[in-house]
Amino acid sequence: MTLNRQQQKLRTRRAIIDAAFGLLDDQHSFSSISLREVARAAGIAPTSFYRHFKDIDELGLTLVDEAGLTLRQLMRQARVRIASGGGVISTSIDTFMEFITANSNVFRLLLREHTGTSNAFRAAVLREIQHFTVELTDYTVSTTGLTKELANLQAEAMVKLVFSTGAEALDLDSAQRAQLAERLKIQLRFISNGASEYAKQT
Repeated sequence: MTLNRQQQKLRTRRAIIDAAFGLLDDQHSFSSISLREVARAAGIAPTSFYRHFKDIDELGLTLVDEAGLTLRQLMRQARVRIASGGGVISTSIDTFMEFITANSNVFRLLLREHTGTSNAFRAAVLREIQHFTVELTDYTVSTTGLTKELANLQAEAMVKLVFSTGAEALDLDSAQRAQLAERLKIQLRFISNGASEYAKQT
């Protein structure tokens, strides 16, 4: 089947994005890779890159957007599993660890650019993390009866802990990651129970 020009353009843009994600690993952050490296990995000439992105920074922001979307899809996937009978915290963390295993470079991008040198990248990552926190807040309000203020405080604490533990999990083997996941589940229950007790006292 012959691709038309628009389809070919979309396919090349996708190849650039996938190539950039593929270059990220424990040794390489986005700020350390060059436009030429991305173009070579995507199988295009460097000049062709500019038909799809204004510069390397625009590509980076696109990667952050995609990483955030993947994270939100993760949240929704966990909710579907919970609705079918899974425990909220256990199911959510199992889903999160599966995400890290399958999408380690996506998660590395969010972790690194969260504290990176680019103001635009930091703002974009914080925005994506905030989306995640807001969704968790809304879910908590609808399922626990906590006020929105308390639910938001609980969600912020949980998201920070999950991201911090996720960073630790990246370089562990499967057995160590499983142990870490169990510890994280207990810690999240501490937060959840603490929020519920606090709500009773106020």
